[in-house]
Amino acid sequence: MIGLETLGGSAQAVGTIGVVLAEAITLYVGYGTVTRIASPVVLKLLGGE
Repeated sequence: MIGLETLGGSAQAVGTIGVVLAEAITLYVGYGTVTRIASPVVLKLLGGE
């Protein structure tokens, strides 16, 4: 963990929301990149366009 438990109640909530938002953005960008790279390969293997 990154030490959010040392913060006060409100600061801990804001910190948790920030961490979750950063994770969500990272996953969104990461999955988008993987999809963009892998889609042509998968389509080619399956005999698609």
